[in-house]
Amino acid sequence: QVHLVESGGGLVQPGGSLRLSCVASGFDFKFYRMHWVRQAPGKGLEWVSTIAPGGNITHYMESAKGRFAISRDNAKNTVYLLLDDLQPEDTGLYYCATNERGGNRGRGTQVTVSS
Repeated sequence: QVHLVESGGGLVQPGGSLRLSCVASGFDFKFYRMHWVRQAPGKGLEWVSTIAPGGNITHYMESAKGRFAISRDNAKNTVYLLLDDLQPEDTGLYYCATNERGGNRGRGTQVTVSS
C-alpha cells in the first residue's frame, strides 16, 4: 500500500526558503516518477513539479522555474522540493504524489508565505 509522508513546511516571509521532504513506502520507489502538487486556500490541486525515477529529468510549472528544485534520494525513498524566493501566492498545502493529479498523496505539509 502506497504511503507518502510530507514534512518541512512552515511560515516564511516573502523571499524566504523552505525544503520539503516526502518519505515513501509500500512500493518500489526507485522505479516511479514522483510529483509535487499543491492546493492554495479555496482552490483545486495544482501540479508543481515532477522528477524521473533516476532523478535526471525534472519538470516545473512555469511560476516555479528558477525558484523551486526537485530532487530525490532513492536509497532513502525520499523526494525533496527546495522552495526559494517564496511569494505569498505560493501559500498552500504541498503534497507529494505518484501522479500529476495528486494520486496517493499524503496529508501534505503547509507552506505559508506572509510578512
